[in-house]
Amino acid sequence: MPSRRPGSAKSSATGAPRLRRGYFECRYGQLHVLNAIPSGGGFEEGTPLLCLHPSPLSGRIFEGFLAVAGIGRSVFAPDLPGFGASDPPSTRGGVTEHAAALGDFLDAMRLRHIDLLGQGFGALVAAELAATRPAQARRLVLVSPPPEIVETEPQKAPAADGSHLLEEWRRAAAYSGAGASPQVVTATLVERLRNGTQAAAAAAAERVYPLLPRLAQLSVPLLVLRLRGEVATNNSQGRDLPARARLVELPEHGASLFETAPEAAARAVEAFLR
Repeated sequence: MPSRRPGSAKSSATGAPRLRRGYFECRYGQLHVLNAIPSGGGFEEGTPLLCLHPSPLSGRIFEGFLAVAGIGRSVFAPDLPGFGASDPPSTRGGVTEHAAALGDFLDAMRLRHIDLLGQGFGALVAAELAATRPAQARRLVLVSPPPEIVETEPQKAPAADGSHLLEEWRRAAAYSGAGASPQVVTATLVERLRNGTQAAAAAAAERVYPLLPRLAQLSVPLLVLRLRGEVATNNSQGRDLPARARLVELPEHGASLFETAPEAAARAVEAFLR
């Protein structure tokens, strides 16, 4: 049989991918995963892509992105342990613990090569996966990796009259960006409320994870996407990235890139992956 060239995408694949969801076993219980499968598949399909979400959200943010990026490659978007519909870690939910659980998923899928994409907290988990699985990770995409992003404030304690929900709505609307539909803001609000407990552990992990030293140890090709917030504040972290890193700015898009502009996200990512 002919072998598939890693990273090559099927140029003639134009049909909508099949979108699926399922549960996989990991060391903490079950991992809920969204999946896009190319309609044609075959040996010309590109290297599979694993997408890791920011805290306090879930793999749901990649639903629109999967429908676009999944045309030429299989794409997986799990809920990290303790987020969405995935079981939580039995201990603290640090970066290494989340990466280990995702490693269980990769082993179960028996994937020889994988491209990694992560946003926010998910960027740290993606970097850790690339570091612990150098023979398996082919390319790495980091979107607004901490400490570039502004850390969100913890959730307000529930009030008997529900007044705390208005503040949470404002935060969800700020994340979604100007012009986002009420449906997008509502979906973000629901996830903020649902994932609050695990989000606190993720925020603590973000503060102590040595991202830049970890990236300096890697040899995998690296793309860093900076969104509206980082570009507007002219954050200088980009100068500390490894020399091999490709830095792309998307000032017209905010943190909800994958939800509100999945086509633009797919164009930026695919140009690097292929």
